[in-house]
Amino acid sequence: MIMDPGAQLRHDLRTPLNHIIGYAEMLIEDLGDSDKAGVGSGLATLRADARELVALVNDALSRGHAGAPDLVAARDRFQPPLERMRTAGEALRRKAAEAGADRLLPDIDRIRAATERLEHLLHHGSARAVGKPEPPAAGAETETGPARSTILVVDDNEDNRDLLARRLRRQGYEVLTAVGGRTALDTLGRRPVDLVLLDVMMPDLDGYSVLERMKNDAALRDIPVLMISALDELDSVARCIQLGAEDYLGKPFEPVLLQARIGACLEKKRLHDQEARHRRELAEWNETLERRVAEQVGQLERLGRLKRFFSPQLAELIVAGGAEDPLKTHRREVTVVFVDLRGFTAFAETAEPEEVMGVLREYHAEMGRLILEHGGTLERFTGDGMMVFFNDPVEVENPAEHAIRMAVAMRDVVTRLAARWRKRGWDLALGVGIAQGYATIGAIGFEGRLDYGAIGTVTNLAARLCGEAGAGQILVSGRVAAATEPLIEADDVGALSLKGLARPVPVWNVRGLAEQPSTDHAT
Repeated sequence: MIMDPGAQLRHDLRTPLNHIIGYAEMLIEDLGDSDKAGVGSGLATLRADARELVALVNDALSRGHAGAPDLVAARDRFQPPLERMRTAGEALRRKAAEAGADRLLPDIDRIRAATERLEHLLHHGSARAVGKPEPPAAGAETETGPARSTILVVDDNEDNRDLLARRLRRQGYEVLTAVGGRTALDTLGRRPVDLVLLDVMMPDLDGYSVLERMKNDAALRDIPVLMISALDELDSVARCIQLGAEDYLGKPFEPVLLQARIGACLEKKRLHDQEARHRRELAEWNETLERRVAEQVGQLERLGRLKRFFSPQLAELIVAGGAEDPLKTHRREVTVVFVDLRGFTAFAETAEPEEVMGVLREYHAEMGRLILEHGGTLERFTGDGMMVFFNDPVEVENPAEHAIRMAVAMRDVVTRLAARWRKRGWDLALGVGIAQGYATIGAIGFEGRLDYGAIGTVTNLAARLCGEAGAGQILVSGRVAAATEPLIEADDVGALSLKGLARPVPVWNVRGLAEQPSTDHAT
């Protein structure tokens, strides 16, 4: 990096001056109202002389002067405050030692060492090899305060790092320190950090390169960076801002100004993290909502299919997981009921289509109501024909009894409807067939068009009995008659040879439900 000689010299001179002012301020803060060693006024005077010397350096080496900076011409102006600072440092150490204030001695010694480096600079014009060497970049040092925001201080100068870390620790921050740019990037890759205080001029990797690499890294680009440097060139400030720095603070800095800018950077980081967290939460909510909507749409579609065969309550129970999936193939003993209207074919041939649809609407509405009331499962209906069975998908006690009660109720309802239909010239009546046995039950069809069906001899038998039933007849198999014997009044029709069945089948005609004995007892 090519730098204006005056800017380089200002940077080198301001570094020890920043140390002198910084350590003097921290000592004054530590003393507070308890200055038993009597060093408070001396520290304040020394700090004032250091600030005066900063102003003289800025004036003597300000940009715009032609040629290289001439320290010889300005040395006479620098010497009085520099001599006062050197004398004050010696006097402060002596007073502190005599008062037994050993805790003050390390920082006073740092002030005296910085004064010696400054004097060397003013006489030789170079910061190289002045004072003790910097430790190797072995890793990041950690200063830990109360668990709040974490700040990484990056500076190749040990006193700069120490000053910033101690001041930030007093303000309650957790502080990490790095001795150079490469160590800083390594630390950022391992530790979460809320703010980086970054020096510009460092030997291994300068602040510009660190800043550029951070902003090109998706994991690091949102960490705010506050540049802190004794380099005061406007080009340097502009370059840092263009590379993505939040702010640029020159050394020596005012502690109040530093605290305000750190607070502003951390607040911006907090708001950014909050916004990012809200975006993540919103994305998670949207994903959850989409998943739930898809699940609910699937449930509604399944519920719609199930309601074609089962009562709404049963369909909802199945969808909610309260009953087994009836569309999975399974085998169960069921009671099957076939019903249709006697005389419907002749009626449909002679009546207008609108009249046929009107009769079917009346008929289906009444039959559907009775199927739901008695807990039946509608397997299918075709025109006037319906197939209903009991004991699937939910098992019921004595399914044959449910089937008989439903069939008798259906016959009574159709008898009332037929009375009205006859006035219009339509001669219709109900025929019913009921059988009981095992069937294989489940979904039948193909993807996009599945029906719920039962397959087995029992369904064929019920259908054949319905075909044999006359107007108003309920024909049942011997097995159904035996299961419901106390419930029904029935006549033995005998064994009938039915199409598709190898042997004759005993059949009974149900006239109605038997009168149940009264439970009242005479007194």
